[in-house]
Amino acid sequence: MGNIAIITDSNSGITQAAARELGIRVLPMPFYINEELFFEDITLTQEEFYRRLAEDADISTSQPAPGDVTELWDRALEECDQVVYIPMSSGLSASCETAMMLSADYKDRVFVVDNQRISITQRQSVLDALAMVRAGLSAREIHDVLMRERLEASIYITVDTLKYLKKGGRVTAAGAAIGAVLNIKPVLQIQGDKLDAFAKARGWKSAKRIMLDAMEKDIAERFAGQRVHLSAAYTCSDEEAQVWKGELEARFPGYEIHMDRLSLSVACHIGAGAMAVACSREVRL
Repeated sequence: MGNIAIITDSNSGITQAAARELGIRVLPMPFYINEELFFEDITLTQEEFYRRLAEDADISTSQPAPGDVTELWDRALEECDQVVYIPMSSGLSASCETAMMLSADYKDRVFVVDNQRISITQRQSVLDALAMVRAGLSAREIHDVLMRERLEASIYITVDTLKYLKKGGRVTAAGAAIGAVLNIKPVLQIQGDKLDAFAKARGWKSAKRIMLDAMEKDIAERFAGQRVHLSAAYTCSDEEAQVWKGELEARFPGYEIHMDRLSLSVACHIGAGAMAVACSREVRL
C-alpha cells in the first residue's frame, strides 16, 4: 500500500475480515439497542442485529466518537505518511462533517472525502482508492478524483415492509396500513446525499422489474458509452439474494456483479427482506 492508508467506515459494508484482506482499516459504526451501545461487526453481528430488529427492540444509529476516529487515523499514521478517509455520505450522517473538522488538525496528512455514497457504492470508492494508490497517485489526487466521481452512482432499493419507513417518518401510519393491504412495495433511490422515493409497485415481481428497468436506463442513457461497476445488496435471506443476483446476471450479461449485505445503518431504516442494485461509473484517471 505504500505510504497512503485507505480508511472507511462499516457503512461501506466492508467487514473487518474483508478489510484485512484488502489492506485497509474500517471504523465500526456505533448502534444503540435498548440504550445499550454496540459496534457493527465488533460487538454486533448481522444475525444479532436482525434478531433484535425482529423483537422490535429500540435501535438507533449514532456518530462515531471523535476520539475513535482520530485514534484510528493516528494508528494508521504510525505506519503511513497520509490517510484517505472515505466515510458515509454527509447527507445521510453528520459523521462526515465531523471528520472533516477533525482533519483540520492533520494538515496534508488526512484527506476526508465527502463521498456522497453509502453501502456498495461506498465500497466501490474504497476499491477505486486502492487502485489509485497502486497507480501511484498522491493522497490529494485520490481525494480529488473521488470528489469528482462521487455523484456518478445510483442505488435502487425495494423494501419488504413499510414498518421501518413509517418509524422513520418517511411514510405515514395510514399510508403504511394501506400499503400493507395492497401489497405495495416502494422502490427507493439513493443518488447523492438522499434516500428518496422512486416508484411504487404491486408485489415483488413488479418492484424488481422497476429496479431492473431503472438500472438499464442509467447504463444506456446516464452512463452511455461509459463502463460501470454493477453491484447488488440485500437484507433478505441468502437464498432470495442469490435468486436476485441471478436475475441481474440474466438482465446484464457480461457484468461481474458483486453482492453484499446492506450495511446496518441502511437496514435500520428499511428492515429485513430488502433487495438493492447499484452501479458506479468506472473511475477515469
